[in-house]
Amino acid sequence: VTCHTVTGGVVPSFRRRWWAWALAVLVVAAAVAPLVQHWLTNPDDQRLVDLDVYRTGGQMLLDGRPVYEFVTPAPQLLPFTYPPIAAMLATLLAKMSWDTAQWVWTAGIFVALAVTVGFSFREALRGEAVRRHAPWVFAFLMVACVYLMPIRDQVRFGQVDILLVALCLADCAARRPWWPRGFLIGLATAVKLTPGVFLVYLLVTRQWRTFSMAAFTAALLTLLPFAVIPRDAAGFWFSALLDPQRVGANTATTNQSIRGMLMRLYLPDTLTSVLWLALVAAVAWYGFRGARDAYRAHDTITATALVGLMAVLLSPVAWIHHLAWIAVVLGAVVGDGRDPVRLRVAAGVWLYYMVPIPWWGVSLKAADIPVVSLVLGKIVQNGYGLGALALVWLLAHWLPKRRDESVPRPKAGHYAL
Repeated sequence: VTCHTVTGGVVPSFRRRWWAWALAVLVVAAAVAPLVQHWLTNPDDQRLVDLDVYRTGGQMLLDGRPVYEFVTPAPQLLPFTYPPIAAMLATLLAKMSWDTAQWVWTAGIFVALAVTVGFSFREALRGEAVRRHAPWVFAFLMVACVYLMPIRDQVRFGQVDILLVALCLADCAARRPWWPRGFLIGLATAVKLTPGVFLVYLLVTRQWRTFSMAAFTAALLTLLPFAVIPRDAAGFWFSALLDPQRVGANTATTNQSIRGMLMRLYLPDTLTSVLWLALVAAVAWYGFRGARDAYRAHDTITATALVGLMAVLLSPVAWIHHLAWIAVVLGAVVGDGRDPVRLRVAAGVWLYYMVPIPWWGVSLKAADIPVVSLVLGKIVQNGYGLGALALVWLLAHWLPKRRDESVPRPKAGHYAL
């Protein structure tokens, strides 16, 4: 935005290069078209299988049938695992044709990613060096994030995670939101329980008003189904929620939570539970403390990225697509884009989560080479979860130090004002 001096002061000129943004959108569309075309032309029983779960859950409500007693047709056989309010919202999808729902949902994924990229890289996009080329830089960042494996899986499965990321990030990072701050976090928590870690973050950072709004919204949307669909509400909270195997095999490679990594060690159940609780407590203490410090330093993107990683690591089950928070992590590491070391680290993080590292571990284990299979294969199989733990340290410890080191210090004999 340029400014022109006029009588009475300075007023902004809102003339924007709309054509540049339009071309940037076309560039993004062309770059993601192969991904979209690949997954939306997949065989019916492999196409957007999670979207099929959402639609079928909504259809069960419309038909008056129990939401938590159905599974999708073979070979998937997937049940509805989300809270009842999600099923109520999914009735909108159920009213669409399957083809329409696929395109609407896929478009929604990219809109949510655009919101996420816009907030996550806001500081860099508004920098002096980038501002004139912001449309092209934004397009580059969009395409780079689209091809992260957790984001690719959003398109592959028709998942909801990037929408929840956008909701929580917007609530935390918007400077002057037009909605009551906390509402979007409450909505995300009601739809899927893992964003509830943001309630802890709001408490730790003493954002009392935001916490009250988030808690009120989550509670209202949780209790509402008891008045509208009481049978299904009771079925979820008192039965389906208590079955950890309902969401899938907890030992599967795609479960990159702390618990998933421990379960793949195949230790006695009691020992696994004790280790899990101890590690969860330690990681939660370290991660939320780092988020609190980032918030106090007015770095809301880093704080949000840390809490997002907590949602993945602390959850009993966290599939690879839950790591859509990596897009926010990249924005936090890049910062204003002026530190070449931070840019190189961000490039390394992007590359790490762009390639299918956990599946390389599966291949190494299948090689049946004594040391490689038993040790290296297991480590690589847990690569994304271990990487998330490293990113917690990176954001909570390395990044603040790097930020301080990059601040110019006054020369001898001079004093900073």
